[in-house]
Amino acid sequence: MEYPDYPVQSSCYAPINNRQMHYLEGGKDHAETIVMVHGNPSWSFYYRHLFNALIDSYHCIVPDHIGMGLSDKPGDDEYEFTLQQRLDDLDMLLSRLNVDNDVTLVVHDWGGIIGLAYATRYPEKIKRLVILNTAGFHIPAGKQIPWQLKLSRTPLLGSILIQGFNAFCRGAVKQCVTRAPMASDVKQAYLAPYDKWGHRLSVLRFVEDIPLAKDHVSYDIVDNVDKNLKQFVNLPILICWGLNDFVFDTDFLNEWKRRLPNAEYHEFDAGHYLLEDAGNEVIPVIKSFLENNPIK
Repeated sequence: MEYPDYPVQSSCYAPINNRQMHYLEGGKDHAETIVMVHGNPSWSFYYRHLFNALIDSYHCIVPDHIGMGLSDKPGDDEYEFTLQQRLDDLDMLLSRLNVDNDVTLVVHDWGGIIGLAYATRYPEKIKRLVILNTAGFHIPAGKQIPWQLKLSRTPLLGSILIQGFNAFCRGAVKQCVTRAPMASDVKQAYLAPYDKWGHRLSVLRFVEDIPLAKDHVSYDIVDNVDKNLKQFVNLPILICWGLNDFVFDTDFLNEWKRRLPNAEYHEFDAGHYLLEDAGNEVIPVIKSFLENNPIK
């Protein structure tokens, strides 16, 4: 199918752990590298307008996580759907593409902890951060996850809802924008990669991978990022926030303000899919931030 405004001419594939990882790559040779990391249940389509806006001045890379977007969609017997594996996949892809310094990370949703775990692994490579409705720390004290996520994490019921009825993806295209409903062709583009039971497995595993307890397999990685965020406090950091996000709400925004008080903050009357809801306002802010904070 056709994906509105999506730069299919920039589509590439790389073998990662015996799987084909899809990514967008484009822009100026030898320019500063911007890496955009998506969350769940979106894919690189989420960044299409930002990618198109930046490739005249920067080298841009936007991966689709394994099991997501246009990447391969393996089963449980073929792939380990964990934060550790996501981090290693991103590391391997950027190594294959010879991205080894002067990196600007743009992160959203689950891409936040994946990208920031990469930044924590290689702090010397990271020169700027752009953070969009995500977390780089544990759920704020006393806060509960939304009921939609609780249902989706319930054994058997979660699989029926997410893989059977595609409730998580369908819910996202409705609830993650708050200014106006998505256009039909945009909605279909978000849903297209998740068109059948097996293709929705990664969506389910992402929801299950939220570490709510210390014995969770991904808890220590989140904990390590949380404890090491302070090392980035003096980097140029832009945080753009949709205030109508029903998951990453103002409690998460306030945690960012506490941890990164020197960051540049912009708040928008918009939902979780900030670039979809308010891209025409957010993208100029990002471009201005990059121009005003050149890598030295």
